[in-house]
Amino acid sequence: MSAHRIHRYIAREVTIPALLGLLVFTFVLILGRLLKLAELVINQGVPLGQITTLFAYLMPTFLVITIPLGFLLGVLLGFTRLSTDNEITAFKSTGVSLYRLLRPVLFCALAASTLTALATLVIAPACKQLFRSQVFEIALNQASIKLQPRTFNTDFNGLAIYANGVDEQSGTMQGILIADERSGSAPAVILARSGRIIPDSSQMAVTLRLNDGTIHRKPEQKSAETYQLVSFANYDINLNLGQQTPSKENRYRKPSEYALGELITSLRTAPDAADRAGFSIELQRRLILPLAPLLFALIGVPLGVQSNRSGRSSGFALALIVFLLYYMFLSLAQTLVEEKNFPVILTMWSPSVLFFAASIYLLRITASERRLPLADWIRDRWRVARRLLRRRGLA
Repeated sequence: MSAHRIHRYIAREVTIPALLGLLVFTFVLILGRLLKLAELVINQGVPLGQITTLFAYLMPTFLVITIPLGFLLGVLLGFTRLSTDNEITAFKSTGVSLYRLLRPVLFCALAASTLTALATLVIAPACKQLFRSQVFEIALNQASIKLQPRTFNTDFNGLAIYANGVDEQSGTMQGILIADERSGSAPAVILARSGRIIPDSSQMAVTLRLNDGTIHRKPEQKSAETYQLVSFANYDINLNLGQQTPSKENRYRKPSEYALGELITSLRTAPDAADRAGFSIELQRRLILPLAPLLFALIGVPLGVQSNRSGRSSGFALALIVFLLYYMFLSLAQTLVEEKNFPVILTMWSPSVLFFAASIYLLRITASERRLPLADWIRDRWRVARRLLRRRGLA
């Protein structure tokens, strides 16, 4: 078999399960958001087209995770099958070393890294901004729809709003009565001659601006005779639409929503050290995550060959373990930078360097046809776990 055919064969063995894993893992992440978005359709009457748009904006964020994870699964399943069927041994008998078998895997990893880099550096930040803008637009539309004339609208948290009339063209309301029972303040009744909805896209807030009115409030902690009456020319009330509008701490753009150029500029010009650390962490994450498929290729090939005795079913569990370990170390590094003021670059890159060193060690051990003692221990524990699961299933 020529080298070209071997490379195509290995690439196919890795790519097919990787694509299947990509679809499965992406679908699982979508399910996590599906219920929340379905609630907007069922309870809020949001058009299905807008929900579909929200899903499209979420996809690049999911792909940043599922592309490396799916690729790792493909490498482990592919090489576990090749090793289980003794094809690795057959290749070695014809003079094809493990390092030569690694070449097509690295080529596939480079393609996966390119897609991950495109999603991480360009597409995902832009889609996160578009997602927030779309959610804000939905909230604004829902606020306008719910404020109907001669009807008490109670869909706003802690507020019951009544308007005697609503001008459909300008959106101005006349003869407004509001029962304010929001937490953190004494119950109040607000009367206003007019009012209208004011969107604030910079802070992702929907405000009801009232004109020429009064606030009637009876403080809870004072005597029964105490009564407050406040007159105002203008009075703003923030309309909280629950999950549709972000909380106060989430209204401003996060570093993950900055375009790459904006992120670098903000890192250079931010006056506060904590802000600079946040921008630096985000920049390092965007540079690190695209390298994950390359790391997973280096560590997945020897692990797949070493796990041949554990059976093909162990590949899925092993992929999750390796993936979770990598991202756990990455999250730990981020925590150390944020809370303990560790050096950003050195700390954030430490997990990748650690995994790279481990992968080189595993490659050398596997290429020399030696077994890892830990691999046999994992194989035995896996068999015990499978027997226990089978017994419980039969019971």
